[in-house]
Amino acid sequence: MIDIKVPTVGESISEVTLVKWLKKEGQYVERDEVLAELESEKATFEVNAEKAGVLKTIGKEGETLKIGDVVAQIDEAAARPEGQDAPAPAAAPATQTAQTNGAGQSVKQASPQTSATVNTATPAAEAPVTQIPNDIKATPVAAAIISDKKVDAGSIIPTGTGGKILKNDVLEALSHPGRTPGATPFTRQERREKMSNLRKTVSRRLVEAKNTTAMLTTFNEVDMSAVMALRAKHKDKFKEKHGVNLGFMSFFTKATCYALQEWPAVNAYIDGEELVYHDYCDISIAVSAPKGLVVPVIRNAESLSMADIEKKVVELATKARDNKLSMEEMQGGTFTITNGGVFGSLMSTPIINIPQSAILGMHKIEERPVAVNGQVVVRPMMYLAVSYDHRIIDGRESVSFLVRIKELLENPDQLLFGRDPVKALLEL
Repeated sequence: MIDIKVPTVGESISEVTLVKWLKKEGQYVERDEVLAELESEKATFEVNAEKAGVLKTIGKEGETLKIGDVVAQIDEAAARPEGQDAPAPAAAPATQTAQTNGAGQSVKQASPQTSATVNTATPAAEAPVTQIPNDIKATPVAAAIISDKKVDAGSIIPTGTGGKILKNDVLEALSHPGRTPGATPFTRQERREKMSNLRKTVSRRLVEAKNTTAMLTTFNEVDMSAVMALRAKHKDKFKEKHGVNLGFMSFFTKATCYALQEWPAVNAYIDGEELVYHDYCDISIAVSAPKGLVVPVIRNAESLSMADIEKKVVELATKARDNKLSMEEMQGGTFTITNGGVFGSLMSTPIINIPQSAILGMHKIEERPVAVNGQVVVRPMMYLAVSYDHRIIDGRESVSFLVRIKELLENPDQLLFGRDPVKALLEL
């Protein structure tokens, strides 16, 4: 018997939750096949089979396990079932698969036993695991039942917070197939669910940010006419050349990087009795993932082109949606951008992502009447908000920082130099 243990996933991580088994008790598994999905307080990752053999599950779904605990065992001496051929050898070992990170540097994946991002293909002899659509929200147990019973997730009536599908919702759908969504009568039932490690971490960090920083928020609004006109004019050629859509995030990231370089206190943080300033801009982007809010980082965003930023945003958002973000991709940001506008938010006060000192909140673009040269005109306007730690950032710096972002977005031609091109030419 070979013991399959919970791998080490980070220096500060001491326990994880077994979300679901992807292989069943007594099933013959191949080497490097994904056995189960685990969740730490910061990310979701997979545990793989170290040898081929018959699986014996030890951990239970929903159970909290310590790092190093035995989650399963594999009987490598067991005979391979008749008719199940051994998988063809891979062209290259997983440890030698090279990828390119956002800074253009070549990085290598870790071995399947310790990586949270390695995906090993299922052998052809095995039926693929049924996955629920990414736009359907469900608890881990509910998702496991949906996959096992092959239930149409769209036919399930969710009763959880924010439209999340709960375990009882799936069981109800199995008990009453064909019931029309929305036909469930009102009830006064109560349900209790254990908080996930990720939700616990988000809760703790938000409270810590409120209790340990002198947080204040300043607001402004930006006329998005110029950016929207530029996107409409060049989006087709941009996608044709770079293979990615021209979105708003690249404009905001570029403008933020220029403003951070002009107002370095906004890009700094307090460490004890010292102030730590950064000469680079590692921009964290808040992403709503199926299991909660995650904040992956775009490294050295100040040195990236618009296309590079858009590609990195798509890459990180896709990994977040698929729960494939690594620990390294979510650590070390110097400033955060969050976009509540995608959910329809008109205005909000975002909470600082500690230990950072500030966060920029984007909101919904809405046509509003504004005064331009003494005339009332309708323009696509967006409210912007910057929450900041007043211990390190003064009001003058925070307001000037946000005004600079507004100026750059209303004059996107300045994003090339960070200033007016004519003034740059004339050295004014």
